[in-house]
Amino acid sequence: MDHAVVYRRDGEFCAWPYTMGFWETASGEFVANFMSLDADYSDPAKISHDQLGERGGRGSRLVTMRSADRGRTWGDPAFDVYARPTPAAEGSPRDLSQWGPFDFLDRDVLVGNSSIDFGKPESRSFVRVSTDAGHSWTPPVELPLDGLHSLSAINSALVRPDGRCLLFLTLISEDGWNRRPVVYAGTDDGTEFHFLSFITPKQDPFASAEGDWKSTYRFGGHRWFYPRAVMLPSGRILCTLRSQRDPTGVMWTELFASDDGGLTWQFLSRVNDYGAPGSLVAMADGRLVVVYGYRLKPYGIRAVVSEDEGRSWGPEIIVRDDGGSWDLGYPNAFEVEPGRIGAIYYFNSRDDAVQANGGVRHIARSSFVAE
Repeated sequence: MDHAVVYRRDGEFCAWPYTMGFWETASGEFVANFMSLDADYSDPAKISHDQLGERGGRGSRLVTMRSADRGRTWGDPAFDVYARPTPAAEGSPRDLSQWGPFDFLDRDVLVGNSSIDFGKPESRSFVRVSTDAGHSWTPPVELPLDGLHSLSAINSALVRPDGRCLLFLTLISEDGWNRRPVVYAGTDDGTEFHFLSFITPKQDPFASAEGDWKSTYRFGGHRWFYPRAVMLPSGRILCTLRSQRDPTGVMWTELFASDDGGLTWQFLSRVNDYGAPGSLVAMADGRLVVVYGYRLKPYGIRAVVSEDEGRSWGPEIIVRDDGGSWDLGYPNAFEVEPGRIGAIYYFNSRDDAVQANGGVRHIARSSFVAE
């Protein structure tokens, strides 16, 4: 195991790289986004995951960092290169035609999709494109609802071999308590995106998300959200989904599969007992690895390996178990070199001299041999 701090400032709460954007460019460079919020660690009551995330952008910034050596080291941060979306104003562009067409098979053409009011019934999603490996982006353009009630997004996209770009989004029900992942597909020129398919059934047959929840939507029980997909050499698409009873600990990762380019989907496996969201890596040797935050004691980062394309999973690998509280995880994972997996995530340490419901939330990275 190898661990290092990527970004830390003692007056900031840094978090959620999994949902903020992660890309690999044509040169093999990694581009990673995460959120940083001003935070006062002298008062533990002010270090609240939910409270800080609901401040409406005050004292927050989106940080972008790059690695040219497969995640071993990371360069200087850039701030707010990737602008946060705002509600579409009258007369604003309804598609990306004035910046396109786009060749999504060009690895320096990156796609981002994010939301306002994520996880709420009024949520809307936006898409943007970079044609220069993430150094600049088009303005965010609102996606059409295509008859859906809402759309939430977490910067999750996949390009098929035929060049069509798929976006992985989540529909939030009108009452806010049910979530259903959906796929949108780009048009031939990549300047518009429209509904393609649902990933999961309309109703959860196991009722895993049912309950008497009196918390916010974010901290209630939900199944099937945060969709993210990887295409295998066989052409099969695998999509990880997060499920939870309690986001401070009781959460897990499920895997769905499509063999027709994302048109239809079926449940494949439950990846783990506890831990989500899970970041899936297809290794060069054909094995799969999922890395995830572990929010039950001992808090930390864990991983599992599959040798049969995700149908079953091996014993849990404890990447680290020195977390100071449940408030960690959201990794983006990658293969550093054959057989070695890397991940960048947010973390807080039980050994930190500063303690406020855990240590200072910062961005860290680890690498380990997948065995």
